Amino acid sequence: MTKKNAAQPGWSLWQKLSAGLVTGAADDDPSGIATYSQVGAAYGYATAWSLILAMPLMIAIQAISARIGCASGKGLGENMRQYYPRWLVYALVSSILVANVINLAADIGAMGAATELLVGGPATLYAALFALISLGLQVYVPFSRYSPYLKVMTLSLFAYVGTIFVVHVPWADVLKGVVFPKATFDAKYAVAIVAVLGTTISPYLFVWQAAQEVEEIRAPGPRRALKRAPSQGPDALERIGIDTTVGMIFSNVVAGFIILTAAVTLHAHGKTDIQSASDAAQALKPIAGRFVFWLFAAGIVGTGLLAVPVLAGATAYAAAGVLGEKYGLEHKPRQAKVFYAVLIFASIAGIALNLTPINPIKALYWSAVINGVAAAPMMVIVMLMSRRREVMGEFTLEPWLWVLGWIATAVMAIAAMVMFLTWGK
Repeated sequence: MTKKNAAQPGWSLWQKLSAGLVTGAADDDPSGIATYSQVGAAYGYATAWSLILAMPLMIAIQAISARIGCASGKGLGENMRQYYPRWLVYALVSSILVANVINLAADIGAMGAATELLVGGPATLYAALFALISLGLQVYVPFSRYSPYLKVMTLSLFAYVGTIFVVHVPWADVLKGVVFPKATFDAKYAVAIVAVLGTTISPYLFVWQAAQEVEEIRAPGPRRALKRAPSQGPDALERIGIDTTVGMIFSNVVAGFIILTAAVTLHAHGKTDIQSASDAAQALKPIAGRFVFWLFAAGIVGTGLLAVPVLAGATAYAAAGVLGEKYGLEHKPRQAKVFYAVLIFASIAGIALNLTPINPIKALYWSAVINGVAAAPMMVIVMLMSRRREVMGEFTLEPWLWVLGWIATAVMAIAAMVMFLTWGK
């Protein structure tokens, strides 16, 4: 076999990884890093089981979202507007938009704070520059040219793969802690589990992955909505399956590494009160050393550069879709005015929140909880759409995927209810 032929399988896999890989990596944003660090520091290994539970559920709901976009050629917002009551759609999307802007502000602030830790200087200025650079790329670079950049940025998550090989991990204790978690099952623990699930299974991820499928259909090339080109179905569904599975496994493995890093360093040394991702990085420095600190802080910046455009983009896709306006990063700003107006507003609002007395970094944990609560009703709509032939054509879900998607929806609903039932106890 020639070198060229030997390389083809690897390159083929890399080419198949797109929306799923980017979405999975964006899930480990600074907000996610903060949440995983907080629960790892507070509970050690006792929350890691929730990632194992979340992984197949996350794969299912993201694959379903991707299939809706690929089959219909429309984003989730546009499909929701077409088939469900406006009052319900507007209420649901409004709650998601609020959570997205808070999350966006927190991520922007975390990037600035991490850069300040690494090189010194004004964190607020760094935060604003990162947000404006991201916004400029989205506004002025077509999606077909911007998408490969996002794909490469997923490699920044390897910073957290590196940390796990630097710190000492007692794997036998980890296994025991995952199977038999030692934790007080109270309101705070319930909130921690909802926060992990809300970070892992978030509504903006559903919106973004479906929208990326639509963008790739609209980009120059042979791809078409499966309803109109059913012959492309087998290849498209295979690609979505591989892309989503790899992306979500990657996301959850990295999330697990972040929890373990916090558990074996911060929790083991009694540092259980972590308020932000940069707080976690700073706390690691005297315990785990400068190299782990540098990797952790640099990872916050790298993942933020990936997550900020995903969050802002998902906000714009959802809003423009439910309003019946043109949307898409492949359009020029004058062709999709509402879409770009929301994109710009979300980014500027994220910057502005970092200039107010409100500290968005401290809201990271609670934004994950908000996402955990908002996810269940959004997932109900997604599941209902996935069985409508008007949306999916002949590509409605197979029974096993449909069942798994509803299990994911039920788990998110139960997690939110448990949190509310134990609140204040």
